[in-house]
Amino acid sequence: MSDPLDDLASALAAIVGDRHVLTDPDQRAGYETDWTGRFHGAARLVVRPASTDEVAAVVAICAQHGAAIVPQGGNTGLVGASVPRNGEVVLSTTRLTRCDPVDTTSGQVTVGAGLTLAVVRDHARSAGFDLAVDFAARDSATIGGAVATNAGGSRVVRFSTMRAQVAGVQAVMANGTIVGSLSGLPKETIGLHLPSLLSGSEGTLAIITAVRLRLVPWYRSTATALVALDSLAEAVRVLPQFRQSLPHLDSVELVMPSAMRLVCAHLGQACPVDATAGAYLLVECAAHGDPLDDLVQALLQHTPHSSSAVATDHVMRSHLLALRDNITVAINHIGVPLKLDVAVPLDALAATATDIESIVARLAPLASLVIFGHLAEGNLHVNILDAGPAASALTDAVLQLVIDRGGAISAEHGIGVAKTQWLVAQRGSAEISLMRSVKHALDPDTLFNPGVLLA
Repeated sequence: MSDPLDDLASALAAIVGDRHVLTDPDQRAGYETDWTGRFHGAARLVVRPASTDEVAAVVAICAQHGAAIVPQGGNTGLVGASVPRNGEVVLSTTRLTRCDPVDTTSGQVTVGAGLTLAVVRDHARSAGFDLAVDFAARDSATIGGAVATNAGGSRVVRFSTMRAQVAGVQAVMANGTIVGSLSGLPKETIGLHLPSLLSGSEGTLAIITAVRLRLVPWYRSTATALVALDSLAEAVRVLPQFRQSLPHLDSVELVMPSAMRLVCAHLGQACPVDATAGAYLLVECAAHGDPLDDLVQALLQHTPHSSSAVATDHVMRSHLLALRDNITVAINHIGVPLKLDVAVPLDALAATATDIESIVARLAPLASLVIFGHLAEGNLHVNILDAGPAASALTDAVLQLVIDRGGAISAEHGIGVAKTQWLVAQRGSAEISLMRSVKHALDPDTLFNPGVLLA
């Protein structure tokens, strides 16, 4: 009797080549654990198709063998959606590297799902455009993964989330058919909108293979300011003032004191502003002309007594931005944290952060709490180190607090496997039933990403 694994591997190798079917445990290892080290599992094998047609053929073969599939891009997710859990096939999209010339007439570009955000950004900039979405994992995170999670990042205040950048998708369904359009027509009212359906679906409905992206202008002049404030409440107070007085506002990042201390220690540098502040904002303005005067004027008008560091040249800006981009790296250098990505209405943000501090102090007094996030969206990245056996109770208490405040249990990281049990509490049984109906209609045998989003 033949080995089912060998039969599947041979069938897949006939599609993608022997080099791109990984069965050896050492070769699979990098695909089986997320980069934080929190989520991991064994894959049946890893397959790396290089085109949409190859993806379709791989999906058809896996369906014939009853082998469930976990789609994986850069594996930078934080909720366990991109790693195997029960011996699934990991379908890596990293060889889907199509990169069409930028369409300068429409301001759009078609790219493969496996290209990283950084590569697409640089490609867009070569034609005078830019990618609207940016976050710290830009060098590893892929376009397909960003669409599948409806990623956010630092520029949401100006350009919204990844969903708003998608003008078209191409995807493979669970029966192996290829669907979608990459025409990028700005007006296209012809039925259900597939890009909207797949954005945020976390690889549970289809495998995205290519994306038509709307690009934004490349603003070559950027001014960056790190502002030390008395409290998070003051940060919320000045936000609408910054919105009104800064027409080129590009990002407003929040760093709480524990995060600032940690990242400064990790980078081996002193805090460039008041190290005793109660909250820090990293504010960026980007424009075709120099936005420095507008930014300085806003700081003088709205935060006249605050300590600030302002930069426009690339080197100094990079030093300031490194304080935000390296927070997650600094956290992971210490240990594997309990991560909770939440959002609440802005008028509840300061109280929510204070209540989270109280929850951690009560349930895990020896744990360390590190908070940072995106101020304009009321988005807090809650990181708890050394949560230990209190992790479950901490998760329950924080997420219930967020729901009670009218917030979201996931702002941009997704549900994955980490928050599935909270989905009903957030969305209600009627909406979950509707989601399950859509899932069953598109993937009746639960081939794609079982256990993710809808457990």
